[in-house]
Amino acid sequence: MIDMNIADTLSLGTRTLSAHTDSPRLDAEILLGKVLGLSRAALIAHDDAALAADRIRAYEGLLARRSTGTPIAYLTGTREFWSLSLHVSPAVLIPRPETEVLVEQALQLKLRNDPCAVLDLGTGSGAVALAIAAERPHWNITGVDVSPLALSVARGNSQRLNLSNVEWCLGSWFEAVPARRFDLIVGNPPYVAGGDPALAALSAEPALALTPGPTGLEALAAIISRAAAYLNERGWLLLEHGWDQAPSVAGLLEQHGLTQIRTVADFSGNSRVTLATLHTQQ
Repeated sequence: MIDMNIADTLSLGTRTLSAHTDSPRLDAEILLGKVLGLSRAALIAHDDAALAADRIRAYEGLLARRSTGTPIAYLTGTREFWSLSLHVSPAVLIPRPETEVLVEQALQLKLRNDPCAVLDLGTGSGAVALAIAAERPHWNITGVDVSPLALSVARGNSQRLNLSNVEWCLGSWFEAVPARRFDLIVGNPPYVAGGDPALAALSAEPALALTPGPTGLEALAAIISRAAAYLNERGWLLLEHGWDQAPSVAGLLEQHGLTQIRTVADFSGNSRVTLATLHTQQ
């Protein structure tokens, strides 16, 4: 094998990925940093450093996997969300920046009870639950997921981040928390319609976390139909959804007796989170 330094190796990586990603240089740097245990800044500062053959082989293995569509987050095992470094695996959906809107809206609410009891439905990596837990250490957070593997990832993240105000429950939606009520329920359920062409680009991520059925509204409808039985008086329900689903979600919320319904856009201007409250007392 020809002797290669960091600069040579990054050039190789960029060329290899140029036809497979919109950010070949960035991806090449992130993956080489993963192999060498170096930051991107350190790679640039030491770009004339020679690399051992086994490190180059390891890097080429990551490049091959990236070229076939494996997301960067699965290759590095980490993803930043709400300034938290989260471990991720193919057992969980990779946290998206737009989901931070869900956290932002939850933190802005004026809630009746403090400390607040929070339920995160479909917690996955624990991103939303842990972001809220980090900002409100006196609140009591419960993260629910139907996947034992996902809960293992979430539990590991809470331990690494030393966030002890979160508990994890296994089960499908509210079945995991029978006879309990919450001041705040948040959820980023699967909402991509079963035939959506976008699913092809997401094939590396768990289908269970992406699509609930043919319309994409099945999980949202299931949560909304039962939410009132699990909310305290004047509690709030916040749901992430697809950009074109806000009218349908708002209609379901109204149908099931929730009020003060409003939708919030994400950072790209797309309708992303709809929230509503339970107020039954006159």
